[in-house]
Amino acid sequence: MAAAVRAVRAHRGFISLTRRCSHSTALKPQYDAVIIGAGHNGLIASAYLQKGGLKTAVLERRHVLGGAAVSEQIVPGFHFSRASYLLSLLRPHIYQDLELRKHGLKVYMRDPYSFTPILEEGVGGGPPRSLLLGADMAKNQQEIGKFSEKDAKVYPDFLNHLERLACAIHPLLDAPPVDIPGVTQGSLRKRISALKSLKPLVKSGMKLGKNIPDFYELITAPVMKVLNRWFESEPLRATLATDSVIGANTSPNNPGSGYVLLHHVMGELEKEKGAWGYVEGGMGGVSQSIACSARSLGADIFTERDVGQVLIDQDGSVRGIVLKDGTEVRSKVVLSNATPYVTFKQLTPQDALSESFIRAVDQIDYTSPVTKINVAVDKLPNFLAAPNSADGKPGPHHQCSIHLNCESVELLEEAYREGQQGRPSSRPMLEMTIPSVLDPTLAPPGCHVVSLFTQFTPFLLEGGRAWNNKDRESFADTVFNWIEQYAPGFKKSIVGKDILTPPDLEKIFGLTGGNIFHGSMSLDQLYLVRPLPSVADYRSPVKGLYLCGSGSHPGGGVMGAAGWNAALTVLADLKRR
Repeated sequence: MAAAVRAVRAHRGFISLTRRCSHSTALKPQYDAVIIGAGHNGLIASAYLQKGGLKTAVLERRHVLGGAAVSEQIVPGFHFSRASYLLSLLRPHIYQDLELRKHGLKVYMRDPYSFTPILEEGVGGGPPRSLLLGADMAKNQQEIGKFSEKDAKVYPDFLNHLERLACAIHPLLDAPPVDIPGVTQGSLRKRISALKSLKPLVKSGMKLGKNIPDFYELITAPVMKVLNRWFESEPLRATLATDSVIGANTSPNNPGSGYVLLHHVMGELEKEKGAWGYVEGGMGGVSQSIACSARSLGADIFTERDVGQVLIDQDGSVRGIVLKDGTEVRSKVVLSNATPYVTFKQLTPQDALSESFIRAVDQIDYTSPVTKINVAVDKLPNFLAAPNSADGKPGPHHQCSIHLNCESVELLEEAYREGQQGRPSSRPMLEMTIPSVLDPTLAPPGCHVVSLFTQFTPFLLEGGRAWNNKDRESFADTVFNWIEQYAPGFKKSIVGKDILTPPDLEKIFGLTGGNIFHGSMSLDQLYLVRPLPSVADYRSPVKGLYLCGSGSHPGGGVMGAAGWNAALTVLADLKRR
């Protein structure tokens, strides 16, 4: 009964926060800046532009703020982080500058944070083995020691090594890429001024120091080349390797998978390096807190305002946008939080762009391997490797990222190979999270929300065929059948589900190709070439039109750096006018 009361009170608190941050301001015909899309980057950009003195409006196509960082009630009584589902990468200075805690952001830290059960016969009648990792290094080494004493001994050194590499590139996240044209062209005075853009790169290089060769190897090599040097046990190598492919259409044995791993460990939460946590009320809580902060600064934020096109003057510069209902809004600048493809192929008049630029946009890789499945259940999963207690309370492992079909690297490789053949993996890589274990606002008492991030599923099926409902249900059944192998009874506990294939992610959230990063995080689409060399500094070929989404440097995840960098670029440009 007490748990039920806490859940109701917490949920009411989240709803009241949403209402307190809402507003009824009418859309004005003129702004200094208009932002297309209320994803987290667009909202962050609006806050910093407003702080910089620009009257700013954010226009969102959907009925809910947040882009892919949203909370939605798909099944009555169950609130899902429908797309993005964990928080870690949000830049700490943004968290502090915008006072997000004051504006309602609450995070539940996870400890332990990783659980990999293994399908095997238990020894001597005991449960199958599993690998549980958390903040306690002694316990981690004990867990790893079940598989390899050698691995247990070197594991702390590996984490310290990875942290050094990740922390060294932080200066690159909070600044635009090096201004190559500025440094190499124009007058001596302009070149000297542009040299300032080298500062973050130099700072990162100094932080890396003697580790520069290790950094270079990690970001260019297959992650297995690095992991095989450190470890010998399959469950540990495979568990670590999942972060090298999550959200990416690659395998741990492909070059560049090391960078994907680094990208996923470069964050921090509540000053804890590399930590990931749950947001109270779901990931929409992040977006709501940013929107609340932006509105407190004076930004106008609107939902159900579908932008049809960017308006361009005869001189080739931006003069605003027009909504699909015909409403025109004038502005000095326009920032697009949409993907580069949507921005330049759908929102920008094609005669304002060169043919060569349009061809380059067509070559951006948006391949996605992800199907997200949100599940409402009436009881906790009961894993063979960690049976539930008699009182039904969650165990430590229930709060983790639970890796299924991940006990060996070969399983990950097989799932990848199968997904490249135009059919969903028959034994998919699964990352399961159950945020309601820590957050009582998400589900009715005794029930839970389960998030399943699954790979590998193609955008089009064999023969170029589009997904239909039968295909969706068939793949979901495959996923549920595998979970049943690890946690018998799971299928009977399901009371509702939401299946989002790559085409669904594209249609609902505007993620071109279903790609959660707004474009592949491959080496040919990072830093100086993200999304293209000519627009890596957030400026587009159209004067006054900027990119501010994850398709720009430094890339995907709920990080906010693209929105921050884009806003500062706009403010600097307007100051020079």
